[in-house]
Amino acid sequence: MYQYTDFDRQFVHQRAAQFRDQLERWQSGKLHEDEFRPLRLQNGWYVQRYAPMLRVAVPYGELSSKQIRVLAKIAREYDEPEAEVYRNALKTQGKLGTQKLPTHYAHFSTRQNVQYNWIPLAKSADVMDLLASVDMHGIQTSGNCIRNITSDERAGIAVDEIADPRPFAEIMRQWSTLHPEFAFLPRKFKIAITGATEDRAATGWHDVGLHVVKNEAGDIGFRVQVGGGMGRTPIIGTVLREFLPWQQIMNYLEAVIRVYNRYGRRDNIYKARIKILVKAEGQRYIDDVEAEYKQILEHDGAPHTITQAEYDRVAASFVPPQLATRVLQSAEQTDADLRKYAADDVRFARWLARNVAPHKNPALRAVTLSFKRLHQAPGDADANQLDTIAQLADRFSAGEARVTHDQNVVLPWVHAEDLHALWYAAREAGFASANVHLLTDMIACPGGDFCSLANARSIPIAEAITERYQDLDELDDLGEIDLHISGCINSCGHHHSGHIGILGVDKDGKEWYQVSLGGSDGSALSGTPQAGKAVGPSFSAAEVPDVIEAVLGTYRDTRNAGETFIDTLRRVGHDPFKASANGARIKVEATA
Repeated sequence: MYQYTDFDRQFVHQRAAQFRDQLERWQSGKLHEDEFRPLRLQNGWYVQRYAPMLRVAVPYGELSSKQIRVLAKIAREYDEPEAEVYRNALKTQGKLGTQKLPTHYAHFSTRQNVQYNWIPLAKSADVMDLLASVDMHGIQTSGNCIRNITSDERAGIAVDEIADPRPFAEIMRQWSTLHPEFAFLPRKFKIAITGATEDRAATGWHDVGLHVVKNEAGDIGFRVQVGGGMGRTPIIGTVLREFLPWQQIMNYLEAVIRVYNRYGRRDNIYKARIKILVKAEGQRYIDDVEAEYKQILEHDGAPHTITQAEYDRVAASFVPPQLATRVLQSAEQTDADLRKYAADDVRFARWLARNVAPHKNPALRAVTLSFKRLHQAPGDADANQLDTIAQLADRFSAGEARVTHDQNVVLPWVHAEDLHALWYAAREAGFASANVHLLTDMIACPGGDFCSLANARSIPIAEAITERYQDLDELDDLGEIDLHISGCINSCGHHHSGHIGILGVDKDGKEWYQVSLGGSDGSALSGTPQAGKAVGPSFSAAEVPDVIEAVLGTYRDTRNAGETFIDTLRRVGHDPFKASANGARIKVEATA
Protein backbone atom coordinates (compact mmCIF):
# COMPACT_ATOMS: atom_id res chain seq x y z
CA MET A 1 0.00 0.00 0.00
CA TYR A 2 0.99 3.61 -0.49
CA GLN A 3 2.36 5.01 2.76
CA TYR A 4 1.34 8.58 3.50
CA THR A 5 4.14 11.11 3.95
CA ASP A 6 4.02 13.84 6.59
CA PHE A 7 2.94 16.24 3.85
CA ASP A 8 0.10 13.96 2.74
CA ARG A 9 -1.12 13.59 6.29
CA GLN A 10 -0.94 17.31 7.03
CA PHE A 11 -2.79 18.08 3.80
CA VAL A 12 -5.72 15.76 4.61
CA HIS A 13 -6.04 17.05 8.18
CA GLN A 14 -6.00 20.65 6.97
CA ARG A 15 -8.66 19.81 4.41
CA ALA A 16 -10.85 18.30 7.14
CA ALA A 17 -10.41 21.42 9.29
CA GLN A 18 -11.24 23.63 6.34
CA PHE A 19 -14.43 21.67 5.71
CA ARG A 20 -15.45 21.98 9.36
CA ASP A 21 -15.11 25.77 9.07
CA GLN A 22 -17.18 25.77 5.86
CA LEU A 23 -19.86 23.62 7.48
CA GLU A 24 -20.10 25.85 10.55
CA ARG A 25 -20.36 28.99 8.41
CA TRP A 26 -23.12 27.36 6.35
CA GLN A 27 -24.98 26.30 9.49
CA SER A 28 -24.78 29.82 10.91
CA GLY A 29 -26.05 31.39 7.69
CA LYS A 30 -22.74 33.06 6.83
CA LEU A 31 -22.31 30.83 3.78
CA HIS A 32 -25.16 30.61 1.28
CA GLU A 33 -26.36 27.18 0.11
CA ASP A 34 -25.20 27.91 -3.44
CA GLU A 35 -21.73 28.70 -2.08
CA PHE A 36 -21.59 25.68 0.22
CA ARG A 37 -22.81 23.15 -2.34
CA PRO A 38 -19.64 22.99 -4.51
CA LEU A 39 -17.49 22.93 -1.36
CA ARG A 40 -19.25 19.93 0.12
CA LEU A 41 -19.38 18.17 -3.25
CA GLN A 42 -15.62 18.34 -3.73
CA ASN A 43 -15.31 16.69 -0.33
CA GLY A 44 -17.67 13.88 -1.28
CA TRP A 45 -20.92 15.10 0.34
CA TYR A 46 -24.04 14.77 -1.82
CA VAL A 47 -27.67 15.29 -0.87
CA GLN A 48 -29.66 12.35 -2.20
CA ARG A 49 -33.28 11.22 -2.23
CA TYR A 50 -33.76 11.01 1.53
CA ALA A 51 -30.51 12.05 3.16
CA PRO A 52 -26.92 13.12 2.50
CA MET A 53 -24.56 10.60 0.93
CA LEU A 54 -20.84 10.50 1.60
CA ARG A 55 -18.44 9.11 -0.97
CA VAL A 56 -15.01 8.18 0.39
CA ALA A 57 -12.06 7.87 -1.97
CA VAL A 58 -10.12 4.61 -2.04
CA PRO A 59 -7.26 5.39 -4.43
CA TYR A 60 -6.64 2.42 -6.72
CA GLY A 61 -8.78 0.36 -4.34
CA GLU A 62 -6.30 -0.23 -1.49
CA LEU A 63 -7.41 -0.32 2.16
CA SER A 64 -5.56 -1.17 5.36
CA SER A 65 -7.27 -3.05 8.16
CA LYS A 66 -6.98 0.08 10.30
CA GLN A 67 -8.84 2.07 7.67
CA ILE A 68 -11.51 -0.61 7.34
CA ARG A 69 -12.14 -0.49 11.08
CA VAL A 70 -12.71 3.26 10.88
CA LEU A 71 -15.11 2.70 7.97
CA ALA A 72 -16.94 0.24 10.24
CA LYS A 73 -17.02 2.79 13.06
CA ILE A 74 -18.53 5.38 10.71
CA ALA A 75 -21.18 2.89 9.58
CA ARG A 76 -22.01 1.88 13.15
CA GLU A 77 -22.07 5.32 14.76
CA TYR A 78 -23.02 7.77 12.00
CA ASP A 79 -24.96 5.96 9.25
CA GLU A 80 -28.33 6.28 10.99
CA PRO A 81 -31.26 8.26 9.56
CA GLU A 82 -33.61 10.36 11.61
CA ALA A 83 -36.76 8.39 12.44
CA GLU A 84 -39.08 10.47 10.26
CA VAL A 85 -36.73 10.37 7.30
CA TYR A 86 -36.44 6.61 7.66
CA ARG A 87 -40.21 6.13 7.83
CA ASN A 88 -40.67 8.21 4.69
CA ALA A 89 -38.02 6.17 2.94
CA LEU A 90 -39.71 2.91 3.86
CA LYS A 91 -42.93 4.15 2.25
CA THR A 92 -41.26 3.52 -1.09
CA GLN A 93 -41.12 -0.18 -0.27
CA GLY A 94 -43.95 -2.46 -1.34
CA LYS A 95 -43.59 -2.05 -5.10
CA LEU A 96 -40.95 -4.78 -5.20
CA GLY A 97 -40.47 -6.88 -2.11
CA THR A 98 -40.50 -5.86 1.53
CA GLN A 99 -36.79 -5.52 2.35
CA LYS A 100 -35.81 -2.67 4.62
CA LEU A 101 -33.45 0.04 3.49
CA PRO A 102 -30.08 -0.81 5.04
CA THR A 103 -28.58 1.40 7.72
CA HIS A 104 -25.21 1.12 9.47
CA TYR A 105 -23.86 0.05 6.09
CA ALA A 106 -21.10 1.01 3.71
CA HIS A 107 -21.41 0.41 -0.03
CA PHE A 108 -18.55 -0.53 -2.36
CA SER A 109 -19.04 1.28 -5.66
CA THR A 110 -17.87 0.34 -9.15
CA ARG A 111 -15.18 3.05 -9.01
CA GLN A 112 -13.38 1.77 -5.91
CA ASN A 113 -15.09 4.20 -3.57
CA VAL A 114 -16.97 3.57 -0.34
CA GLN A 115 -20.36 5.26 0.13
CA TYR A 116 -22.71 5.92 3.04
CA ASN A 117 -26.36 6.86 2.60
CA TRP A 118 -27.64 8.15 5.94
CA ILE A 119 -25.03 10.41 7.56
CA PRO A 120 -26.55 13.81 8.47
CA LEU A 121 -24.62 16.88 7.33
CA ALA A 122 -24.53 18.09 10.92
CA LYS A 123 -22.12 15.25 11.68
CA SER A 124 -20.16 15.43 8.42
CA ALA A 125 -17.16 17.29 9.85
CA ASP A 126 -16.79 14.70 12.63
CA VAL A 127 -16.71 11.98 9.97
CA MET A 128 -14.10 13.89 7.97
CA ASP A 129 -11.90 14.04 11.07
CA LEU A 130 -12.30 10.30 11.58
CA LEU A 131 -11.31 9.61 7.99
CA ALA A 132 -8.30 11.91 8.23
CA SER A 133 -7.13 10.01 11.31
CA VAL A 134 -6.43 7.02 9.04
CA ASP A 135 -5.25 8.90 5.94
CA MET A 136 -8.64 8.90 4.18
CA HIS A 137 -10.88 11.59 2.73
CA GLY A 138 -13.61 12.35 0.22
CA ILE A 139 -11.65 14.91 -1.79
CA GLN A 140 -12.77 15.11 -5.41
CA THR A 141 -15.11 12.14 -5.22
CA SER A 142 -17.71 14.51 -6.62
CA GLY A 143 -17.83 17.77 -8.53
CA ASN A 144 -16.59 18.70 -11.99
CA CYS A 145 -13.00 17.74 -11.36
CA ILE A 146 -10.62 14.81 -11.75
CA ARG A 147 -12.19 12.05 -9.68
CA ASN A 148 -10.68 9.14 -7.75
CA ILE A 149 -8.21 7.31 -10.04
CA THR A 150 -9.02 3.62 -10.32
CA SER A 151 -6.98 0.57 -11.23
CA ASP A 152 -6.84 -3.20 -11.37
CA GLU A 153 -7.44 -4.77 -7.94
CA ARG A 154 -4.48 -7.06 -8.67
CA ALA A 155 -2.12 -4.14 -9.30
CA GLY A 156 1.37 -5.03 -8.17
CA ILE A 157 0.61 -8.74 -7.76
CA ALA A 158 -0.85 -9.88 -11.12
CA VAL A 159 1.01 -12.60 -13.00
CA ASP A 160 0.23 -10.87 -16.32
CA GLU A 161 1.50 -7.48 -15.20
CA ILE A 162 3.89 -5.52 -17.42
CA ALA A 163 4.51 -2.88 -14.77
CA ASP A 164 2.88 -1.92 -11.48
CA PRO A 165 0.44 0.91 -12.30
CA ARG A 166 0.08 2.13 -8.70
CA PRO A 167 3.10 4.49 -8.63
CA PHE A 168 1.78 6.18 -11.76
CA ALA A 169 -1.72 6.35 -10.29
CA GLU A 170 -0.33 7.92 -7.12
CA ILE A 171 1.68 10.49 -9.07
CA MET A 172 -1.52 11.35 -10.97
CA ARG A 173 -3.45 11.58 -7.69
CA GLN A 174 -0.94 14.02 -6.24
CA TRP A 175 -0.91 16.08 -9.45
CA SER A 176 -4.69 16.21 -9.84
CA THR A 177 -5.68 16.89 -6.23
CA LEU A 178 -6.91 20.50 -6.04
CA HIS A 179 -5.30 21.22 -9.40
CA PRO A 180 -6.23 24.92 -9.78
CA GLU A 181 -6.75 24.77 -13.55
CA PHE A 182 -8.93 21.66 -13.42
CA ALA A 183 -11.06 22.35 -10.33
CA PHE A 184 -14.13 23.35 -12.37
CA LEU A 185 -14.11 21.34 -15.58
CA PRO A 186 -17.15 21.24 -17.87
CA ARG A 187 -18.08 17.94 -16.20
CA LYS A 188 -16.65 15.20 -13.99
CA PHE A 189 -13.52 13.46 -15.24
CA LYS A 190 -12.55 9.84 -14.59
CA ILE A 191 -9.20 8.14 -15.17
CA ALA A 192 -8.50 4.40 -15.02
CA ILE A 193 -5.11 2.72 -15.34
CA THR A 194 -3.98 -0.89 -15.66
CA GLY A 195 -0.52 -2.40 -15.86
CA ALA A 196 -1.53 -5.91 -16.95
CA THR A 197 -2.10 -7.50 -20.33
CA GLU A 198 -5.73 -8.17 -19.35
CA ASP A 199 -7.80 -5.06 -18.80
CA ARG A 200 -9.48 -5.60 -15.42
CA ALA A 201 -10.02 -1.84 -14.93
CA ALA A 202 -12.47 -1.23 -17.84
CA THR A 203 -10.14 1.47 -19.15
CA GLY A 204 -11.96 1.84 -22.48
CA TRP A 205 -15.06 3.09 -20.66
CA HIS A 206 -13.32 6.03 -18.95
CA ASP A 207 -12.70 9.65 -19.87
CA VAL A 208 -9.05 8.63 -20.00
CA GLY A 209 -7.97 5.00 -20.05
CA LEU A 210 -4.29 4.18 -19.64
CA HIS A 211 -2.89 0.75 -20.41
CA VAL A 212 0.77 -0.02 -19.72
CA VAL A 213 2.45 -1.48 -22.81
CA LYS A 214 5.93 -2.30 -24.09
CA ASN A 215 7.21 -1.27 -27.51
CA GLU A 216 9.42 -3.42 -29.74
CA ALA A 217 12.51 -2.11 -27.98
CA GLY A 218 11.16 -3.25 -24.64
CA ASP A 219 10.51 0.27 -23.36
CA ILE A 220 7.59 0.88 -21.00
CA GLY A 221 4.91 3.33 -22.03
CA PHE A 222 1.16 3.89 -22.18
CA ARG A 223 -1.57 3.22 -24.67
CA VAL A 224 -3.78 6.28 -24.22
CA GLN A 225 -7.53 6.22 -24.84
CA VAL A 226 -9.66 9.35 -24.45
CA GLY A 227 -13.39 9.98 -24.53
CA GLY A 228 -14.89 6.78 -23.19
CA GLY A 229 -18.00 6.77 -21.04
CA MET A 230 -21.42 5.32 -20.41
CA GLY A 231 -24.57 7.29 -19.64
CA ARG A 232 -26.90 8.58 -22.34
CA THR A 233 -24.29 8.16 -25.04
CA PRO A 234 -22.16 5.04 -24.46
CA ILE A 235 -18.81 5.42 -26.22
CA ILE A 236 -15.54 3.49 -26.13
CA GLY A 237 -12.51 5.75 -25.80
CA THR A 238 -10.55 6.77 -28.90
CA VAL A 239 -6.88 5.77 -29.01
CA LEU A 240 -4.79 8.94 -29.18
CA ARG A 241 -1.44 7.27 -28.68
CA GLU A 242 -0.56 3.60 -29.10
CA PHE A 243 2.67 4.26 -27.23
CA LEU A 244 3.59 7.22 -25.07
CA PRO A 245 6.80 7.06 -22.99
CA TRP A 246 5.89 6.75 -19.32
CA GLN A 247 7.96 9.81 -18.42
CA GLN A 248 5.61 12.02 -20.47
CA ILE A 249 2.23 10.76 -19.30
CA MET A 250 1.57 13.74 -17.00
CA ASN A 251 2.44 16.29 -19.68
CA TYR A 252 0.17 14.49 -22.12
CA LEU A 253 -2.68 14.31 -19.61
CA GLU A 254 -2.29 18.04 -19.05
CA ALA A 255 -2.79 18.57 -22.80
CA VAL A 256 -5.78 16.21 -22.99
CA ILE A 257 -7.62 17.85 -20.11
CA ARG A 258 -6.60 21.42 -21.01
CA VAL A 259 -8.14 21.10 -24.47
CA TYR A 260 -11.28 19.61 -22.93
CA ASN A 261 -11.44 22.41 -20.38
CA ARG A 262 -11.14 24.95 -23.17
CA TYR A 263 -13.73 23.55 -25.58
CA GLY A 264 -15.98 21.23 -23.58
CA ARG A 265 -19.60 22.36 -23.47
CA ARG A 266 -20.82 24.13 -20.36
CA ASP A 267 -24.23 25.09 -21.74
CA ASN A 268 -25.69 21.56 -21.65
CA ILE A 269 -24.99 19.12 -18.83
CA TYR A 270 -25.92 16.17 -21.06
CA LYS A 271 -23.28 17.14 -23.62
CA ALA A 272 -20.57 18.29 -21.27
CA ARG A 273 -18.49 15.10 -20.93
CA ILE A 274 -15.27 14.79 -22.89
CA LYS A 275 -16.69 11.86 -24.86
CA ILE A 276 -19.09 14.29 -26.58
CA LEU A 277 -16.26 16.65 -27.50
CA VAL A 278 -14.10 13.83 -28.88
CA LYS A 279 -17.01 12.39 -30.85
CA ALA A 280 -18.04 15.78 -32.25
CA GLU A 281 -14.58 17.06 -33.13
CA GLY A 282 -12.82 13.82 -34.06
CA GLN A 283 -9.40 14.45 -35.59
CA ARG A 284 -9.59 18.14 -34.73
CA TYR A 285 -9.63 17.33 -31.04
CA ILE A 286 -6.66 14.96 -31.46
CA ASP A 287 -4.73 17.60 -33.41
CA ASP A 288 -5.43 20.21 -30.74
CA VAL A 289 -4.18 17.85 -28.03
CA GLU A 290 -1.00 17.16 -29.96
CA ALA A 291 -0.46 20.88 -30.51
CA GLU A 292 -1.01 21.59 -26.82
CA TYR A 293 1.34 18.75 -25.89
CA LYS A 294 4.01 20.19 -28.16
CA GLN A 295 3.53 23.58 -26.53
CA ILE A 296 3.97 22.03 -23.08
CA LEU A 297 7.15 20.24 -24.12
CA GLU A 298 8.83 22.96 -26.16
CA HIS A 299 7.68 26.21 -24.60
CA ASP A 300 6.57 25.37 -21.07
CA GLY A 301 9.59 23.23 -20.27
CA ALA A 302 7.69 19.95 -19.86
CA PRO A 303 7.03 20.70 -16.17
CA HIS A 304 5.33 17.41 -15.36
CA THR A 305 7.91 15.04 -16.80
CA ILE A 306 8.28 12.11 -14.41
CA THR A 307 11.96 11.69 -13.61
CA GLN A 308 13.39 8.37 -12.57
CA ALA A 309 14.08 9.83 -9.14
CA GLU A 310 10.45 10.90 -8.72
CA TYR A 311 9.17 7.54 -9.89
CA ASP A 312 11.53 5.76 -7.49
CA ARG A 313 10.42 8.01 -4.60
CA VAL A 314 6.77 7.14 -5.09
CA ALA A 315 7.35 3.49 -6.00
CA ALA A 316 9.24 3.02 -2.72
CA SER A 317 5.89 3.37 -0.94
CA PHE A 318 4.55 0.30 -2.74
CA VAL A 319 7.00 -2.33 -1.54
CA PRO A 320 5.36 -5.67 -0.69
CA PRO A 321 4.28 -5.90 2.96
CA GLN A 322 6.36 -7.62 5.58
CA LEU A 323 4.70 -11.02 5.71
CA ALA A 324 4.60 -12.96 8.96
CA THR A 325 7.74 -14.97 9.64
CA ARG A 326 6.94 -18.66 9.37
CA VAL A 327 8.35 -22.00 8.33
CA LEU A 328 6.70 -22.59 5.00
CA GLN A 329 6.06 -26.07 3.76
CA SER A 330 7.03 -26.95 0.21
CA ALA A 331 4.87 -25.86 -2.70
CA GLU A 332 4.41 -29.52 -3.60
CA GLN A 333 3.06 -30.32 -0.14
CA THR A 334 0.75 -27.28 -0.20
CA ASP A 335 -0.65 -28.30 -3.61
CA ALA A 336 -1.19 -31.86 -2.36
CA ASP A 337 -3.02 -30.61 0.73
CA LEU A 338 -5.26 -28.34 -1.32
CA ARG A 339 -6.11 -31.15 -3.73
CA LYS A 340 -7.05 -33.35 -0.78
CA TYR A 341 -9.26 -30.65 0.77
CA ALA A 342 -10.91 -30.05 -2.60
CA ALA A 343 -11.55 -33.75 -3.13
CA ASP A 344 -13.16 -33.97 0.31
CA ASP A 345 -15.44 -30.93 -0.09
CA VAL A 346 -16.88 -29.74 -3.39
CA ARG A 347 -17.68 -26.35 -1.83
CA PHE A 348 -13.99 -25.73 -1.21
CA ALA A 349 -13.13 -26.99 -4.68
CA ARG A 350 -15.55 -24.51 -6.23
CA TRP A 351 -14.22 -21.69 -4.09
CA LEU A 352 -10.65 -22.47 -5.14
CA ALA A 353 -11.69 -22.38 -8.79
CA ARG A 354 -13.80 -19.22 -8.58
CA ASN A 355 -12.45 -17.02 -5.82
CA VAL A 356 -8.71 -17.68 -5.82
CA ALA A 357 -6.34 -16.13 -8.37
CA PRO A 358 -2.62 -16.72 -8.98
CA HIS A 359 -0.07 -14.27 -7.62
CA LYS A 360 3.20 -12.81 -8.83
CA ASN A 361 4.75 -14.50 -5.78
CA PRO A 362 4.20 -18.25 -6.37
CA ALA A 363 3.76 -18.85 -2.62
CA LEU A 364 0.83 -16.40 -2.42
CA ARG A 365 -2.68 -16.06 -3.83
CA ALA A 366 -5.22 -13.25 -4.31
CA VAL A 367 -8.59 -14.20 -2.81
CA THR A 368 -11.94 -12.59 -3.54
CA LEU A 369 -14.45 -12.22 -0.72
CA SER A 370 -17.88 -12.24 -2.34
CA PHE A 371 -20.35 -9.55 -1.31
CA LYS A 372 -23.15 -10.93 -3.48
CA ARG A 373 -25.66 -12.74 -1.33
CA LEU A 374 -29.39 -13.13 -0.87
CA HIS A 375 -31.10 -10.36 1.15
CA GLN A 376 -28.18 -7.94 0.84
CA ALA A 377 -27.62 -5.46 -1.96
CA PRO A 378 -24.55 -6.03 -4.16
CA GLY A 379 -21.56 -4.24 -2.69
CA ASP A 380 -23.13 -3.55 0.71
CA ALA A 381 -21.30 -4.39 3.94
CA ASP A 382 -22.61 -3.61 7.41
CA ALA A 383 -20.44 -2.45 10.30
CA ASN A 384 -19.89 -5.95 11.67
CA GLN A 385 -18.98 -7.28 8.24
CA LEU A 386 -16.44 -4.49 7.78
CA ASP A 387 -14.86 -5.39 11.10
CA THR A 388 -14.71 -9.01 9.94
CA ILE A 389 -12.96 -7.96 6.70
CA ALA A 390 -10.37 -6.16 8.82
CA GLN A 391 -9.89 -9.27 10.95
CA LEU A 392 -9.47 -11.48 7.89
CA ALA A 393 -7.04 -8.99 6.35
CA ASP A 394 -4.94 -8.97 9.52
CA ARG A 395 -4.97 -12.73 9.88
CA PHE A 396 -4.45 -13.73 6.26
CA SER A 397 -3.35 -10.74 4.12
CA ALA A 398 -0.75 -8.64 5.93
CA GLY A 399 -3.45 -6.17 6.99
CA GLU A 400 -4.47 -5.17 3.46
CA ALA A 401 -7.64 -5.54 1.38
CA ARG A 402 -8.74 -4.08 -1.94
CA VAL A 403 -12.08 -2.91 -3.29
CA THR A 404 -12.82 -4.25 -6.77
CA HIS A 405 -14.53 -2.83 -9.83
CA ASP A 406 -17.10 -5.63 -9.37
CA GLN A 407 -18.08 -4.51 -5.83
CA ASN A 408 -16.26 -7.29 -4.01
CA VAL A 409 -13.19 -7.26 -1.76
CA VAL A 410 -9.85 -8.93 -2.51
CA LEU A 411 -7.26 -10.10 0.01
CA PRO A 412 -4.03 -9.72 -1.98
CA TRP A 413 -1.37 -11.35 0.22
CA VAL A 414 -2.69 -14.80 1.20
CA HIS A 415 -0.27 -17.69 1.69
CA ALA A 416 -1.35 -20.67 -0.40
CA GLU A 417 -1.12 -22.95 2.62
CA ASP A 418 -3.63 -20.70 4.46
CA LEU A 419 -6.34 -21.02 1.81
CA HIS A 420 -8.29 -23.75 3.56
CA ALA A 421 -8.27 -21.88 6.88
CA LEU A 422 -9.30 -18.67 5.13
CA TRP A 423 -12.15 -20.48 3.40
CA TYR A 424 -13.48 -21.69 6.72
CA ALA A 425 -13.26 -18.20 8.22
CA ALA A 426 -14.80 -16.55 5.16
CA ARG A 427 -17.59 -19.12 5.04
CA GLU A 428 -18.44 -18.46 8.68
CA ALA A 429 -18.62 -14.75 7.89
CA GLY A 430 -20.75 -15.32 4.78
CA PHE A 431 -18.07 -14.16 2.32
CA ALA A 432 -17.23 -17.50 0.71
CA SER A 433 -19.87 -17.82 -1.98
CA ALA A 434 -18.12 -19.44 -4.95
CA ASN A 435 -19.92 -17.23 -7.47
CA VAL A 436 -17.21 -14.87 -8.70
CA HIS A 437 -17.91 -14.03 -12.38
CA LEU A 438 -21.10 -16.09 -12.30
CA LEU A 439 -24.61 -14.70 -12.76
CA THR A 440 -25.22 -13.74 -9.13
CA ASP A 441 -21.89 -11.90 -8.91
CA MET A 442 -23.76 -8.97 -10.38
CA ILE A 443 -23.03 -5.26 -10.33
CA ALA A 444 -25.84 -2.97 -9.17
CA CYS A 445 -26.07 0.69 -8.24
CA PRO A 446 -28.10 1.76 -5.16
CA GLY A 447 -30.88 2.88 -7.54
CA GLY A 448 -34.13 4.52 -6.53
CA ASP A 449 -33.95 3.31 -2.95
CA PHE A 450 -31.40 6.05 -2.32
CA CYS A 451 -30.42 8.01 -5.44
CA SER A 452 -32.36 11.13 -6.40
CA LEU A 453 -31.40 10.66 -10.06
CA ALA A 454 -32.71 7.11 -10.39
CA ASN A 455 -35.84 6.31 -12.40
CA ALA A 456 -36.23 2.88 -10.84
CA ARG A 457 -34.86 0.69 -8.10
CA SER A 458 -31.98 -1.67 -8.74
CA ILE A 459 -31.79 -3.51 -5.42
CA PRO A 460 -35.13 -5.38 -5.63
CA ILE A 461 -34.34 -6.50 -9.19
CA ALA A 462 -30.97 -7.81 -8.05
CA GLU A 463 -32.69 -9.54 -5.14
CA ALA A 464 -35.32 -11.22 -7.34
CA ILE A 465 -32.72 -12.58 -9.76
CA THR A 466 -30.41 -13.70 -6.97
CA GLU A 467 -33.28 -15.51 -5.25
CA ARG A 468 -34.12 -17.39 -8.44
CA TYR A 469 -30.53 -18.53 -9.02
CA GLN A 470 -29.36 -19.97 -5.71
CA ASP A 471 -28.31 -23.37 -7.03
CA LEU A 472 -24.52 -23.35 -7.50
CA ASP A 473 -24.75 -26.37 -9.81
CA GLU A 474 -26.99 -24.35 -12.10
CA LEU A 475 -24.75 -21.28 -11.84
CA ASP A 476 -21.70 -23.36 -12.69
CA ASP A 477 -23.52 -24.86 -15.65
CA LEU A 478 -24.42 -21.38 -16.93
CA GLY A 479 -20.79 -20.33 -16.59
CA GLU A 480 -19.32 -16.87 -16.55
CA ILE A 481 -21.86 -14.10 -17.13
CA ASP A 482 -21.61 -10.39 -16.33
CA LEU A 483 -25.00 -9.05 -15.19
CA HIS A 484 -25.07 -5.29 -14.56
CA ILE A 485 -28.02 -3.25 -13.24
CA SER A 486 -28.47 0.54 -13.29
CA GLY A 487 -31.37 2.52 -11.87
CA CYS A 488 -31.06 5.24 -14.51
CA ILE A 489 -29.30 6.22 -17.71
CA ASN A 490 -26.29 7.57 -15.82
CA SER A 491 -25.15 3.93 -15.68
CA CYS A 492 -23.53 3.82 -12.24
CA GLY A 493 -24.30 0.09 -12.41
CA HIS A 494 -22.48 -0.13 -15.77
CA HIS A 495 -25.42 -1.76 -17.54
CA HIS A 496 -23.94 -0.86 -20.94
CA SER A 497 -20.95 -3.18 -20.36
CA GLY A 498 -22.88 -6.15 -19.01
CA HIS A 499 -23.27 -9.34 -21.02
CA ILE A 500 -26.78 -8.81 -19.71
CA GLY A 501 -27.60 -5.22 -18.82
CA ILE A 502 -30.70 -3.98 -17.02
CA LEU A 503 -31.61 -0.28 -17.08
CA GLY A 504 -34.33 1.30 -14.98
CA VAL A 505 -36.55 3.70 -16.94
CA ASP A 506 -39.57 5.82 -16.08
CA LYS A 507 -42.81 5.36 -18.00
CA ASP A 508 -45.74 7.47 -16.84
CA GLY A 509 -44.34 7.63 -13.33
CA LYS A 510 -43.87 3.87 -13.06
CA GLU A 511 -40.73 1.74 -12.90
CA TRP A 512 -39.82 -0.21 -16.03
CA TYR A 513 -36.64 -1.95 -17.11
CA GLN A 514 -34.86 -2.16 -20.44
CA VAL A 515 -32.76 -5.27 -21.04
CA SER A 516 -29.66 -5.19 -23.23
CA LEU A 517 -27.34 -7.99 -24.35
CA GLY A 518 -23.76 -8.27 -25.55
CA GLY A 519 -21.96 -5.57 -23.59
CA SER A 520 -18.32 -5.90 -22.59
CA ASP A 521 -15.96 -4.14 -20.19
CA GLY A 522 -12.80 -5.24 -22.01
CA SER A 523 -11.72 -8.06 -19.67
CA ALA A 524 -10.47 -11.42 -20.92
CA LEU A 525 -13.90 -12.88 -20.24
CA SER A 526 -15.67 -10.26 -22.35
CA GLY A 527 -13.17 -9.33 -25.05
CA THR A 528 -13.18 -6.00 -26.86
CA PRO A 529 -15.22 -3.39 -24.93
CA GLN A 530 -18.58 -2.54 -26.44
CA ALA A 531 -22.08 -1.45 -25.45
CA GLY A 532 -24.91 -3.97 -25.30
CA LYS A 533 -27.97 -3.76 -27.54
CA ALA A 534 -31.51 -3.48 -26.18
CA VAL A 535 -33.75 -6.48 -26.87
CA GLY A 536 -36.86 -4.36 -27.33
CA PRO A 537 -39.37 -2.34 -25.32
CA SER A 538 -38.96 -2.17 -21.56
CA PHE A 539 -40.33 -4.73 -19.12
CA SER A 540 -42.16 -4.40 -15.83
CA ALA A 541 -40.34 -5.31 -12.65
CA ALA A 542 -42.38 -8.50 -12.33
CA GLU A 543 -41.34 -9.57 -15.84
CA VAL A 544 -37.59 -9.08 -15.48
CA PRO A 545 -36.69 -12.39 -13.73
CA ASP A 546 -38.68 -14.34 -16.34
CA VAL A 547 -37.00 -12.40 -19.14
CA ILE A 548 -33.56 -13.27 -17.75
CA GLU A 549 -34.58 -16.91 -17.40
CA ALA A 550 -35.83 -16.99 -20.99
CA VAL A 551 -32.59 -15.44 -22.29
CA LEU A 552 -30.54 -17.98 -20.37
CA GLY A 553 -32.77 -20.76 -21.67
CA THR A 554 -31.94 -19.72 -25.22
CA TYR A 555 -28.27 -19.80 -24.30
CA ARG A 556 -28.59 -23.36 -23.00
CA ASP A 557 -30.43 -24.44 -26.15
CA THR A 558 -27.96 -22.90 -28.62
CA ARG A 559 -24.53 -23.13 -26.98
CA ASN A 560 -21.73 -25.40 -28.08
CA ALA A 561 -19.81 -27.49 -25.59
CA GLY A 562 -17.69 -25.28 -23.34
CA GLU A 563 -19.01 -22.07 -24.90
CA THR A 564 -19.68 -19.07 -22.66
CA PHE A 565 -22.82 -16.98 -22.77
CA ILE A 566 -21.13 -14.02 -24.48
CA ASP A 567 -19.47 -16.25 -27.09
CA THR A 568 -22.77 -17.98 -27.89
CA LEU A 569 -24.53 -14.63 -28.20
CA ARG A 570 -21.89 -13.34 -30.61
CA ARG A 571 -22.01 -16.53 -32.67
CA VAL A 572 -25.78 -16.89 -33.10
CA GLY A 573 -26.71 -13.19 -32.96
CA HIS A 574 -29.28 -11.28 -30.90
CA ASP A 575 -32.46 -12.37 -32.66
CA PRO A 576 -33.08 -15.70 -30.85
CA PHE A 577 -32.43 -14.03 -27.48
CA LYS A 578 -34.61 -11.08 -28.34
CA ALA A 579 -37.45 -13.39 -29.33
CA SER A 580 -37.20 -15.36 -26.10
CA ALA A 581 -37.13 -12.20 -23.99
CA ASN A 582 -40.24 -10.80 -25.61
CA GLY A 583 -41.87 -14.21 -25.45
CA ALA A 584 -41.41 -14.15 -21.68
CA ARG A 585 -43.29 -10.85 -21.55
CA ILE A 586 -46.24 -12.34 -23.42
CA LYS A 587 -46.22 -15.37 -21.09
CA VAL A 588 -46.26 -13.19 -17.96
CA GLU A 589 -49.04 -10.99 -19.35
CA ALA A 590 -51.11 -14.06 -20.22
CA THR A 591 -50.64 -15.47 -16.73
CA ALA A 592 -51.58 -12.14 -15.15
